[in-house]
Amino acid sequence: MLIKVYGSSVFGVEATTITIEVNIDKGIGYYLVGLPDNAIKESNFRIAAALQNNGYRIPGKRITINMAPADLRKEGSAYDLTLAIGILAASGQINSEKVHEYLIMGELSLDGGLQSIRGALSIAIKAKEENFKGLILPFQNVKEAAIVKGLKVYGVSTINEVIDFFNGEKELEETIVDIDKEFNKSLEFPDFDFADVKGQESIKRCMEIAAAGGHNIILIGPPGSGKTMLAKRLPSILPPMTLQEALETTKIHSVVGKLPGIGLMTQRPFRSPHHTISDVALVGGGTYPQPGEISLSHNGVLFLDELPEFKRSVLEVMRQPLEDREVTISRAKFTITYPSSLMLVASMNPSPSGFFNDAETPGVSSPQEMQRYLGKISGPLLDRIDIHVEVTPVPFDKLSDERKGENSFAIRKRVVKAREIQQIRFKGLEKTHYNAQMSTRQIRVHCVLDNTSKLLLKNAMERLNLSARAYDRILKVARTIADLEGEDKVNGSHISEAIQYRSLDREGWLG
Repeated sequence: MLIKVYGSSVFGVEATTITIEVNIDKGIGYYLVGLPDNAIKESNFRIAAALQNNGYRIPGKRITINMAPADLRKEGSAYDLTLAIGILAASGQINSEKVHEYLIMGELSLDGGLQSIRGALSIAIKAKEENFKGLILPFQNVKEAAIVKGLKVYGVSTINEVIDFFNGEKELEETIVDIDKEFNKSLEFPDFDFADVKGQESIKRCMEIAAAGGHNIILIGPPGSGKTMLAKRLPSILPPMTLQEALETTKIHSVVGKLPGIGLMTQRPFRSPHHTISDVALVGGGTYPQPGEISLSHNGVLFLDELPEFKRSVLEVMRQPLEDREVTISRAKFTITYPSSLMLVASMNPSPSGFFNDAETPGVSSPQEMQRYLGKISGPLLDRIDIHVEVTPVPFDKLSDERKGENSFAIRKRVVKAREIQQIRFKGLEKTHYNAQMSTRQIRVHCVLDNTSKLLLKNAMERLNLSARAYDRILKVARTIADLEGEDKVNGSHISEAIQYRSLDREGWLG
């Protein structure tokens, strides 16, 4: 008897429906074809144990299973439940009338329990697109899948619940998620607040500008000056995510299995990988491609602490994603694109000893050591960072001050107001939503300078020997400063402040 059941394969961040054809005929044997990986090939052992422990069995006949399309590589243990239901239906152990109406996914335990799977949100979106009556998957994944409106999502804990459902002995309970309620969680008070930061008013100003325009920023200062503390608080002043951003972010984290029991991601992600991270772990890829830290930071913040300690090759692979805001992974048989629209926040010591330019602590590094240390960061990568700012240690009198600083909520209000100006400016543009995303042509339109401002910028360019890309960065930052002040035009004061935020371009830093 031939039965068709349906599962799904996640490729990149999108899902593809997989047709599982199960044919049971005379003879003895078990044949699984259609490019399954080892985890799927081992599924017959898990399925046999799960069925036996629940009063069912794999029939002692010739079982042929095809996973179509046969030229697409399938991976993972999430097809266990799909295959098991197909075998039971084809052997007449359960009613097969409705199995083709549902998309079924889940990993089986030996006792028939179900384990969580990856990519439930992408699978749910695909199930809705292809007009399946419902989606059956492990209970742990039901919240993220139920975000998709117009699709009945059923969470199950054991294979027996699925069997009873198809036999008409028990109804499954549909999971309904209140998206508006979930989405409003993004307005909750942040764990890290700028009110806890003592002093550092100029650095707070830089962080506000970076948040308002979506600019990449690097913090340069000695150990203990507060670089990491400031970076962790940046997400608290970023604008709340839109529903579209929340769905995009949730989909990426769902693909890598980061959402068991969690519905919609409403807080902007903050990722801080260790400096020993590999190229693939940062950018994504691998034998079976997965999103890397860059894509997991999509719509949020990627924090690279002690930037020169990262391998040069790791830093260089970031150049294209920072520029294009997407990661393209090419292999012989496929190409995958992951989104990576993020804010890069980096920190570094100004020298190997950490105390270069610190008046209180004389430098102990030679010029050669300095050059070798700073040379780990290439000029093209630095050009892609809009704001370079020096962070100095906070004096004792400010550290001991009991008064609270300005809180994140107040700063966020100004940031949101500036972003609203940018949304109006870039309305109707698909790839540009805030100043940091402006193309060269858009910069010429929205950053028109008067003669005084042009002369100021020309002198800075010649004196600091800035590249054309750095020139564009200065104009973008100046545009954001003007937006924070509610100014329509970029003037000399905005240009002057933006130039100050190119510390690493000054003589004495990179030679």
